[in-house]
Amino acid sequence: MSFDLASGAEGRWTGTPGPRAVVCVNGGTAAAVPGTWSASVEWLVRGLAGRIPALHFLEVRYRIKSWQRLDLCVEDGRAALEAAREAGAERIALLAFSMGGAVAVRACVSETQGALPLVVGLNPWLPPQLDLAPLEGRRLAIAHGSLDAPLPGVPGVKPSMSAAAAARARALGAEVSRDVVLGFHAVALRRRSGALLALTGAGRYRDFVAGELERFCA
Repeated sequence: MSFDLASGAEGRWTGTPGPRAVVCVNGGTAAAVPGTWSASVEWLVRGLAGRIPALHFLEVRYRIKSWQRLDLCVEDGRAALEAAREAGAERIALLAFSMGGAVAVRACVSETQGALPLVVGLNPWLPPQLDLAPLEGRRLAIAHGSLDAPLPGVPGVKPSMSAAAAARARALGAEVSRDVVLGFHAVALRRRSGALLALTGAGRYRDFVAGELERFCA
């Protein structure tokens, strides 16, 4: 069941709240449209929650899911971090899909490294103008689809963007790992019936995230 975040966005929990949480921030579009639940993030959370029961996952539904309104999305991400702490989380990881990469980096600004040591980015949008200094002292783990690319009317992120961002983050003092997955931009799609359809590479993305989160829990 979803609930209101302090920013006016929505959040929803999967798993039993405890000392470790994963806040999940999703992608967006050029148009300023109302937020939706991400099929890719939802598919991952369903599999990861059963695999790593020590974690609870908080998905964020932005008020407006657009990189033209990135400041609002960052506010929503920070509100979710605060909600996780209020639920008892002492250490938090950020799981970021697509535009969520930029949201996660900016949301880290006011967080201590010990309280938020890990950002996992799946096909993350980390443009050259984005300041990656908030990642200093944290771990940035990236998985990027080799077939990812923007198409007319369909958001996407070229793998070269995350490769360049990984190099910049490493130079700024982040611990960085990056893997290339045979996959597209989305991990899963939502059918008209509401059921989720996993796409090529979905299992590889899930295993990559699971490995990082198991390390986070150790």
